[in-house]
Amino acid sequence: MNQINYRHLGYFRAVAHEGHLTRAAEKMNLSQSALSAQIKALEDQLGHALFERAGRQLVLTEVGRMALDYADRIFGTGAELLATLRRAGDTVPPLRVGAISTLSRNFQLEFLRPVLARGDVRIVLRSGGEESLLDDLRALALDVVLTTEPPAAAAEAGLIAHRISDRPVAIHGLPGRMVHASLADLLEAEPVIVPTESSIRVGFDALVARLQVQPRIVAEVDDMAMVRLLAREGTGLAIAPSVVFADEIRAGMLAVAPFDLKIEETFYAITVSRNFPHPVLDALISGTLPGAGPDGAR
Repeated sequence: MNQINYRHLGYFRAVAHEGHLTRAAEKMNLSQSALSAQIKALEDQLGHALFERAGRQLVLTEVGRMALDYADRIFGTGAELLATLRRAGDTVPPLRVGAISTLSRNFQLEFLRPVLARGDVRIVLRSGGEESLLDDLRALALDVVLTTEPPAAAAEAGLIAHRISDRPVAIHGLPGRMVHASLADLLEAEPVIVPTESSIRVGFDALVARLQVQPRIVAEVDDMAMVRLLAREGTGLAIAPSVVFADEIRAGMLAVAPFDLKIEETFYAITVSRNFPHPVLDALISGTLPGAGPDGAR
């Protein structure tokens, strides 16, 4: 086999990600027939079909999936090289961080504090949905994504999930609402705010089943910032890690109930394998960057 035609491989990669020949041709400003001819030339060179049709969609064959994996790594390395060379003049390049939009702001600050303390690293922080952030991570537009759950099939997607912190979940509310003899009494007497984050919700459901109580849930919220506001307003008792309410607890606005729920929330830093990773990222994730707190940077 002669050396692979990387232009053909690039066209194949674009069609594979788009899943549709016409849309890919429009994005690349090519005619559909010209793009189809390029894909056919690559298939002829490889000796295998790369796509099969399923209605109007193009579906990768087994060889197509294998070729796409190689193509993503080849072009990803090229994009990484360009990005590295563009910032070669910087003393330290910007650290580009993505965080799912529901993630505790206090946790994000704790994670980034060692970098902020350096003063020589500019941080670019983006929030959004997990899928779009991970797409940007794979495209090397982000260095790391912070989340509370590892992505499904992370290894197959070329992602690495670093478990960076386990935080106990507790009950938080106005101090006057915490005067109850037992956890069961507390949950039966006071309204409750429950995050929809899966590990917390699953743990809470198991807790109330074990205690045989029926709590009055006044809000189910997918945003920790809103959980924090509702707890401050006295809407109910919030089930969440204490890091979410760190400022309010220090100020005496909210109290922590003295009961062990035996629920934890895990925080993850998601990265992608790179030849040129950000120079401070490994130390930040491992908690060895100067300025990290007693349990690492988190």
